[in-house]
Amino acid sequence: MLLLRQMKLNTSYNQIWRISAPIMLGSAAQNIVALSDSVFLFHLGKSDFAAIGFVGVFYLVVAAIGYGFSKGGQIMIARRAGEGCLAEVGRTFYSLVYFELGLAVALFLFMHYGCDAFFALIVDSPLIHAKSLEYLEYRSWGVFFSYIGVAIIALYTGVARTAFIIVDTLLLGVVNIVLNYALIFGHWGFPAMGIGGAALASTIAEIVAFLVFIMYILLDKSARQYRLFVLPKVDWQLIKQQYQLSAPIVAQAIVGLGSWFVFFGLVENLGERELAISNLIRMVYLALSVPAWGFSSGINTLVSNFIGQQKRQAVIPIIWKTAKMCLLVTLLLSLPVVLFPEQALYPFLGGADMTLIGEAQPIFYILLGILGLFSVGAIFFNGLAGVGATRIGLKIQFVSAVGYLLYIYIVIHYTNGGLLWAWAAEIFYWIAVLVWTIFYLKSRDWYGLKV
Repeated sequence: MLLLRQMKLNTSYNQIWRISAPIMLGSAAQNIVALSDSVFLFHLGKSDFAAIGFVGVFYLVVAAIGYGFSKGGQIMIARRAGEGCLAEVGRTFYSLVYFELGLAVALFLFMHYGCDAFFALIVDSPLIHAKSLEYLEYRSWGVFFSYIGVAIIALYTGVARTAFIIVDTLLLGVVNIVLNYALIFGHWGFPAMGIGGAALASTIAEIVAFLVFIMYILLDKSARQYRLFVLPKVDWQLIKQQYQLSAPIVAQAIVGLGSWFVFFGLVENLGERELAISNLIRMVYLALSVPAWGFSSGINTLVSNFIGQQKRQAVIPIIWKTAKMCLLVTLLLSLPVVLFPEQALYPFLGGADMTLIGEAQPIFYILLGILGLFSVGAIFFNGLAGVGATRIGLKIQFVSAVGYLLYIYIVIHYTNGGLLWAWAAEIFYWIAVLVWTIFYLKSRDWYGLKV
């Protein structure tokens, strides 16, 4: 009964922080890995740094597909926990694992046999094309551990027990950093593998983090109450239910990150220097968006849990509270970096080609506006997933993304606005998403949705 009472969450700021803070790292694990890869490759050379800006975004799309499907499982787990049906938690979790494994096989095969032709349609530079394929040769193996890993994170996020996510994600980051140093540059007797070394380091780091999480589950006494040690048969109906809930979330991720992938493809046509500048902005954007990813995942659990408790009236207030906290944390982290980028980034970039920062300075001011809108818009938008309105979320994101891409295409090909106005597209995108989402939530059309 103690565990059951723990599932009855409340709307306090303390509750929001306790759930969301650990997820800030866990839900942004791929962002942390991508950031680490980019920082080390920045010191290696311009071509490797430019290539990771392109293929790194592609792999974030791959990771987002698995993460998106896990969000559906997380929402269902949180709903069952809110209802007090703890025995259903394990069954829901294993259905998610089965699906993620099948999905990992499909994406692995695509990365090995389809990306050569796919990248040739987008990338002009033969060097960037070759280095991107070299990266995927090693990075693609991590998709199996990544996808099962996000299923485990969905389990512990769904039941609002997120503390160990911090430990596991920190371990992932430390292992990745150490191996990046060894494998990219060839230290400690390891071969100097360049961008391939970054990929191998990230894959090994994911394997280590996965094994540690498995050990934690085996030692977790509460796991028995969720029936985690009873391997159920494949429940196709439950998998179908998760798929129907998750598919729009995955489509949202593909549309959102896919739009970003196309954006970097368009920028690459302008030249490697422009791509390198945009990659620098991307690194900072990924780092400073970590709070928003954490709070966004937390709001999925909070909203779904409250609905499971038959407290729909608490949904919009908890979203507002979370959005305010997310905005405050994001601005506290962002202002020093955006206003003083050379000083803030020097520990990571050292003295290597700091002229990139000078050229990117005007875009940093735009980035502050983007982060402010993103930190609020992402919370409201993820509130839609929590209530089960994932199809509406897909509609909102698709229409907004089409406008986003049209704007960028016009700016790059038909104006002299350059990177500054291209990046400004993010501001218009999040304004559209936020306004539309608030309008839908206030309509209460979601009250009758089933999860």
